[in-house]
Amino acid sequence: MVVNHKIEKRPRGRPQVRCDDDTKSLIIEAANAQFHTSGYAAASISTIAQNAGVSTKTLYRLFPNKADLFACMLTDRIDSFFLAINPDAYKDEGLREGLERILTAYGALTLSEDTIDIIRLVIGESDRFPELAASFYERAIVKTNTVMEAWLREQVARGRITLEDPHAASGMLRGMMVMEPQRAAMLRQEAAPQGEEIVARAKMCADLFLKGCAG
Repeated sequence: MVVNHKIEKRPRGRPQVRCDDDTKSLIIEAANAQFHTSGYAAASISTIAQNAGVSTKTLYRLFPNKADLFACMLTDRIDSFFLAINPDAYKDEGLREGLERILTAYGALTLSEDTIDIIRLVIGESDRFPELAASFYERAIVKTNTVMEAWLREQVARGRITLEDPHAASGMLRGMMVMEPQRAAMLRQEAAPQGEEIVARAKMCADLFLKGCAG
């Protein structure tokens, strides 16, 4: 009796290479941890590369310098906020519902431990590395304000509210939502609100705002 043994064939060629987007995500995750642990100045590029499982050559190909890496880390966080408030997915929602959703998403972004640690880092290192402050301002503050301002302008155009200056109103809304709890958390006096506390604060802020500018 002849027994035919099936021989398993190994795939030929090099192992599958990870795409740049996946590699970037790993590097950003490792950089986030390293910046929080060591600060910006002392953060080691070689350690970030090692923890991400890539070579320093690969890291520098994707992020030419430490400032670029920090800026992309900010963008990655802000993009999650943009996804959460995606206006195209909520075109038919009510005024109050939309405002509460945006404020809740903004609170979740800015009152997270990671974001508060990043703000501490930016403030602490901004004298030696002014590019950090510039990057944070442009990629975090300006971008989130622009999105909220655009939403307010749309509500004005639809006749739902009346506002003389949507740009200023957007800044006031953001400050009302997060300034006091974020400041207390940054000074390590109180824990930042999370979960249901953020939702409740968003409802209160929306109520105060809408009573002041109802059409």
